[in-house]
This record gives sequence, C-alpha cells and structure tokens, in this order.
Amino acid sequence: MKKIFEKCVSFQWDEGNLEKNWINHSVLRSECEQVFFNKPLIVSESKKNHEKENRWYLLGKTDTGRRLFIVFTIRKNMVRVISARDMSKKERETYNEEIKKHTKI
Repeated sequence: MKKIFEKCVSFQWDEGNLEKNWINHSVLRSECEQVFFNKPLIVSESKKNHEKENRWYLLGKTDTGRRLFIVFTIRKNMVRVISARDMSKKERETYNEEIKKHTKI
C-alpha cells in the first residue's frame, strides 16, 4: 500500500465529483483528504477493468471518526477521489477486523 502513495504530492479534484459526493452522501472534500492521513487505512486495488487507469478502494476514518469508503486513482502524482460515502455494514466489519489484527492487547 505504501508504494501507491510514495510519489503523491497532493490531491486533484473534479468539481463534478465534489458536488456528487456532497449531494449523494454528504461527504466533504476535507473529510476525504483526512482519511488518507489517518490510521488504520485499508487499501486494495479494484478488480474491475477500468479502461485508462488503475483504481483503488480505501476504507478509513476522518479526524472525527467518520468511517468512509473511497474510490480513487492516481494521476500525475496526485490522488484523485472518484467517489466517497459512508462504509456499509460489511465494510465496517472488515475495517473493525483489521483494527483488531493490528491492535496489541
């Protein structure tokens, strides 16, 4: 996962995606960006075939603890968020399992 982000220097935003994420899911741009800097963070490559670019899925949390599912790509050393929404029940379970694996008791 680390290699995905090692050359990224910023975020690139498409105004249409910003509006869509807010209208459909009440997710702010700042919340999306926060998730990339908070741990734990689960990232996996999309298995769907996208014609021009690789896409990834991300499960993570905002500074306030909101748990988000984000689809993103990397373009010219920039993270480009395609969509963002609250995690589904199954995604929250996966995220919680990952937290337990990496928490020392």
